[in-house]
Amino acid sequence: MAYRAFFALPAENFSTTTGQTTNAVYGFTSMLINVLRDEAPTHVAVAFDKSRATFRTAEYAEYKAGRATTPSEFAGQVPLIKEVLDALKIVHLELDGFEADDILATLTTKRSTTAPRCSSAPVIGTLSSW
Repeated sequence: MAYRAFFALPAENFSTTTGQTTNAVYGFTSMLINVLRDEAPTHVAVAFDKSRATFRTAEYAEYKAGRATTPSEFAGQVPLIKEVLDALKIVHLELDGFEADDILATLTTKRSTTAPRCSSAPVIGTLSSW
């Protein structure tokens, strides 16, 4: 969600007086607040990609090889997004060797086996910090 917000909101309209770009922070926070309000989930977690090196790249060097590097203006906002999550007391996870999607899939699988009657598990989305 944050990566999408970064490209959706014009950076020149979102920055601090020191020049720190904040469009991804603003967009992510707005979307998160809407999800919390509209879905009223009982549990929320946000997952981050920790690096480009994963078990997939170890097995297949060309995995995501065509992707451009993450803009530094976005990467500089990830710590601010984590601060927002900390302030809201929302768990955020990242794990060496795994993508955010892998973490969210594991959480969803665990939920479905431990709470099979739970009918929905809103996924906040993934955040690529690399």
